[in-house]
Amino acid sequence: MTTIDKTAANSPNGKKSVHVTTLGCSKNTYDSEILMGQLQMNHVPIIDSPEAADIIIVNTCGFIYPAKQESIQAILEALELKKQNHDLKVLVCGCLSSRYSHELRKMIPEVDQYFGTEDFGGIMKYLGLEKPAQEHLFESRLISTKPHFAYLKISEGCNHKCAFCSIPLMRGKHRSRPLEQIVDEAQILASKGVREIILVAQDTTFYGLDLYRKQRIIDLLSILDQIEGFDWIRLHYTYPTTFQDELIDLIRDSSRIVHYIDIPIQHITDRMLKIMKRGGTSERICQILANLKSRIPDVALRTTLIVGHPGETDEDFKKLIHFVNEFRFDRLGAFVYSPEENTAAYRLKPVPTELAELRYAELMEVQQNISREKNREFVGKKITVLVDEIELPTRTAFGRTYADSPEIDNEVIIENFPLSGKTGQFYRVKIDRSAEYELFGTLLEE
Repeated sequence: MTTIDKTAANSPNGKKSVHVTTLGCSKNTYDSEILMGQLQMNHVPIIDSPEAADIIIVNTCGFIYPAKQESIQAILEALELKKQNHDLKVLVCGCLSSRYSHELRKMIPEVDQYFGTEDFGGIMKYLGLEKPAQEHLFESRLISTKPHFAYLKISEGCNHKCAFCSIPLMRGKHRSRPLEQIVDEAQILASKGVREIILVAQDTTFYGLDLYRKQRIIDLLSILDQIEGFDWIRLHYTYPTTFQDELIDLIRDSSRIVHYIDIPIQHITDRMLKIMKRGGTSERICQILANLKSRIPDVALRTTLIVGHPGETDEDFKKLIHFVNEFRFDRLGAFVYSPEENTAAYRLKPVPTELAELRYAELMEVQQNISREKNREFVGKKITVLVDEIELPTRTAFGRTYADSPEIDNEVIIENFPLSGKTGQFYRVKIDRSAEYELFGTLLEE
């Protein structure tokens, strides 16, 4: 969840206070930040406490079943507060609301209003507030992450027709933002002291194809690479079938674009890739991954996999496990297949839930062992760490290497951190010991 506390609940201008709860992915975080920026521009107090708020806005996720359940739970928790304060307004927006607004209105009629994704204008109109022109929304964006890093959404929606995915049903077709607008926003972020920007979209490598009739992710990265102020530029959600070979050399030769690639492959057998409607082949995926490793020797590769997808046989799963064992991804996330209405996979015969769960557990155990072994290799080494958080009572700092994206990847825990230390700064750290997903170290003398 993402909330922010910028002002007190009692507003001197009489405006009602708002609490925003954000669920789901970094793209949702970005949307909430755009919304909060518009509220702040209208002098609306944005508060961290839902109990003290006059209005609660729940920005929902609808990607898979557990995310839907979490979103519904957040709505119900807000409505519990409404029982105690009948003047409280509860608004719901985001992916779940976009896709299931009709059903939600019937199921949870106590919600004051439902809105879709990016319906900032509708929310502002409902609240009786002014809104800027659509092309200027980013100018008033209110960052809710740590102040030294920020997500930068470069496009919305998706044109791929993956059998398991409902995102196009919720967010529509792919829509690239104008390159100049993204660069302007990046410059604003740099001027505010942001040191790491994380490019997000449903498919970042597809960027520009709809707007300029050619992929322009390389052009965009090349321009962002020239902006003073950024130390790290991180690329998420690259797609195997739209991955350009030239992107490898750009990342290798850049001093700011980190050697980290998030490339969700979902599965590895040609049979499953076809059933999943992913496009491409196992050979193509292996070629991209091999090229990345050979041309960027220190590249950190992250992927996402789905197990238990309809049609997945024991043989498919064995080949997936073998591939993960052989390739040894630096970072790996996985999901158990979640049936989504109106998707191609929904009509197929499901893998039994218990079997899918067993496959998931086996896959994650394999990756846990790989991560443990890779982390052991850092013991005794000196590495650069960006500190995200400091726990003053225990003098413990929590940070990341270039190989780690915030909230989803590994952590570096720095013990006996000096009281003079600051978040958002880079430090040299000697690694003393390791665990499956953590490195533990001490600060080196400057």
